Amino acid sequence: MKERLILFIIMAGLSAFLYVYQYHFNTIWGLAFLILCMSIYSIYMILADKHKRRKLKKNPQVINQNYKPFVTIMVPAHNESSVIMDTVENILNIDYPNYELIIIDDRSTDNTAEILRMLENKHANVKALIREKHAFPGKSAVLNDAMQLAEGEAILVFDADARVEPDFLLKLVPHLEADDVGAVQARKVISNRDVNFLTRCQDNEMTLDTHFQIGRDAVKGAVELRGNGELIKRKALEDIDGWNNYTLVDDLDMSTRLHIKGWDIRFCPDVEVREEAVVYLKALYRQRRRWYEGTIRRYLELFGEVLNSKKMSLRASLDMTAYISEFVMPMWFTLEVVIRLFKVLTGKVAVNDIGIFTSIIIGVVIGICFTLATRYSLRKYNHLGRLQALKQAVETSAYILAIWFPIAFYISLKIIFLPKDMNWGKTTHGLILEEAEKENTKEKEKITI
Repeated sequence: MKERLILFIIMAGLSAFLYVYQYHFNTIWGLAFLILCMSIYSIYMILADKHKRRKLKKNPQVINQNYKPFVTIMVPAHNESSVIMDTVENILNIDYPNYELIIIDDRSTDNTAEILRMLENKHANVKALIREKHAFPGKSAVLNDAMQLAEGEAILVFDADARVEPDFLLKLVPHLEADDVGAVQARKVISNRDVNFLTRCQDNEMTLDTHFQIGRDAVKGAVELRGNGELIKRKALEDIDGWNNYTLVDDLDMSTRLHIKGWDIRFCPDVEVREEAVVYLKALYRQRRRWYEGTIRRYLELFGEVLNSKKMSLRASLDMTAYISEFVMPMWFTLEVVIRLFKVLTGKVAVNDIGIFTSIIIGVVIGICFTLATRYSLRKYNHLGRLQALKQAVETSAYILAIWFPIAFYISLKIIFLPKDMNWGKTTHGLILEEAEKENTKEKEKITI
């Protein structure tokens, strides 16, 4: 109820401001100022990262080879029979001296539980946790249950489709050693990038996210966990009472609560965890609706604690405030256009009102900003050629805006007018195998013919 009231006040206040003051001055310039601030902050992060790299080149970080805490690896699985066996075998190839693996079946209706029991019997350092059918749903609840069995000083969380290299932990663990560091996030990349347009755009989107995470790390801002490939110090987990069972986005909710308690989160771009992208548009929208709703609710629920926290660093607070503009901007732009069109249709302003054309120009500017940021990321981190990076940046920006803006407006209305639900919008895994089987079938048919 609290988040509904807060968001209603924000939306109502912004709508009233735009409706009334559009008669007196061009409010679109307020949005332009917001975009300018976001652009300046992005440039600041780039410069901070360059400065950090120069410092590390002169004085390389000393790695303590003796810091090897016992790690508990957790892998929640709900109807993951198509991928979970290969995932576990991949994780067991990790070259690290002290770890255990807990695989958790979360009320599956397929044969996931049987596979997990078989893997437990096969491998000495694997534990299988089979949750009851009436257990509380969601990834957070799964991980909280698994914590009752965990012995590790640090907890590493993987999704059921994760793929990593053997040196994953050896590279990631040293970044957790500092006393003020509560968690470390590895870079996420897409394993099925070349399946179609959507998977390619999602991989490019993750590359853009990598760029911003590196920037936030460089300015010691509010780096966020991403759910897959996150390593969390047990002491930090206990400090925030574990995962929040009532959140839609366990990783982002935990990130904010760690920052509130004064814990730093680091981002490690040199360590990768590969995962499957969503192949179909309907499933993608369902996934992004959950992500966006969880993100907005996270800010609304914890807004007071962020403001009142005495442990949260000033840089993290300012960085988090800057990132909230990422969600204000699409709401502002959508309301700006809707209100102007309403006034034109009702005859309150002329069709040639300059505000309409200014809104169109600002929309183009938003697209250009996304394109430039994406192109920079693809050139720097995916090492694409100039023309290829520009082409993919344009299509990825169009993809992001086509998903981001309508979902932002829909979720805002949903939070205000509809009750909160725990619809997790599970992402289906194993589509790489499915596509491979289809190709094999086609080849066999050709041979038969």
